[in-house]
Amino acid sequence: MKRTNKNIKIFIIAGEVSGDVLGAKIMREMHDVEFVGIGGQNMADAGLKSLFPISDIAVMGIFEVLAHARTLTARIKQTVDAVLTEKPDVVLTIDSPGFAKSVVKNVKKSGVLKKTKFFHVVAPQVWAWGEKRAKKYAAVFDKLYAFFDFEKPYFTKYGLKTISVGHPIADGLDAYKPNNKKEKIITLVPGSRMSEVKKLLPLFHKTVDVLVSAGYKNYKFVIPTVETTDEYIKNNIKGWTTKPELVFAKKRYDVYANTYIAVVASGTVSAELAIMHIPTIVVYKMNPLTVLLARILLKIKWASLVNILMNKTIFPELLGKNATPEAIVEILQQLTLPNVRKNMLAELKAADKKWTHNGKNPASIIAKDILSSI
Repeated sequence: MKRTNKNIKIFIIAGEVSGDVLGAKIMREMHDVEFVGIGGQNMADAGLKSLFPISDIAVMGIFEVLAHARTLTARIKQTVDAVLTEKPDVVLTIDSPGFAKSVVKNVKKSGVLKKTKFFHVVAPQVWAWGEKRAKKYAAVFDKLYAFFDFEKPYFTKYGLKTISVGHPIADGLDAYKPNNKKEKIITLVPGSRMSEVKKLLPLFHKTVDVLVSAGYKNYKFVIPTVETTDEYIKNNIKGWTTKPELVFAKKRYDVYANTYIAVVASGTVSAELAIMHIPTIVVYKMNPLTVLLARILLKIKWASLVNILMNKTIFPELLGKNATPEAIVEILQQLTLPNVRKNMLAELKAADKKWTHNGKNPASIIAKDILSSI
C-alpha cells in the first residue's frame, strides 16, 4: 500500500543561508511531511525547529575550518545522534559539503539505519577542485541533485544517480526588475558567514571612505544582513563616518533591484545579481594559507559562477591581496561609464539561458523526486 506524506519523516540539513533559503522552498513543496533537522530562519518560518544555530557550522576555508574544529566535531556528533534517534526515511543535506559528508558517513558507519536514504542537494565543485571528490560522494550518497547539466557526468560515471534541477536562485527573480531610480545605491554584501564578514567589513568601510573622499557623496550605501551576522554588523558600523543603511536579508531583492553597483563577497549573491542584471564587483579575502592552497589546487580561473559558466570575465574579481579599497573604487568608477555598463549588461543577458532547467522550479523537482523515491 502506498504511503501517505503524513507517515514520512525527513531529516533536513542546511548549514548556511543559501541552503536555508532552498531548504525552506523544498519544505513548502512537501505537504504533511514531518521535518526535523538543522536550518536557519527561512526553514524555521517553514516549520522547522533547528537542532542548533546554523552559524555553528557556517564556516568556509581550510584553515578557518581547522580553527572551528572543536565546535564542528561536536555538532557533527550531535547531528549523527539525532539522525539515529529520529530514524528518518530520508536524510536530505543541502550544500555544506564537509559537514554533510561527515554526518552521513558516521550515520552509515553505525549500521543502525538500514532503510534510510541519503540525498544531497548542490553538487560539489569537482570541476574546480578535482574529480576525486565525485568518487567520494558516490560512495556516501544515494542521490545527488545538481544545478547544472554539465555537472552530471562527473558523478554518474561513479554510479551516483544525479538529477539536474536548474539553479534555485533563478526561481522568482524575474519579478525583481532593475529600475531607473535617480537615487544611486551602492550595495555592499560582506557575506553570510561570520568569518567572511569579519574580513570584508573593514575593507568595505575603507572603500566607502575612499569613495566619499573622491567626491561620491551623493551615493547611498546599503548592507543586507542575515541572522548570523546582523548584530555584529550593527555594532561595527557605529564607528563609520558615512553609515550605510542596514536591510534584513528578506528584503534584499528589493535592494538589489534598486542597486546601481554592487560590491559583494564571492558566493551565491553574485549569481543572484548576475540573474538580475546588476553591475557587480566580486571580492573575497581568506586566510593567506587558504588562498595559497586554492591557487595550487583550483582548476578554474574565476570564483564567481557567472564567469565560470560563460568562461569569461563578466563580473570583475578582486581576490586575496588584490581586494583593496583603491582597486574596488577604480573598477567602480569604470562601472559608472555608460559604455562599460552597457557591455556588462549585454553579457549578463547572454548568460540568462545558463541558469534555468526547462523553466521548472528546482525546489518542486527535488520535492517530487524525493517523495517518489520513498
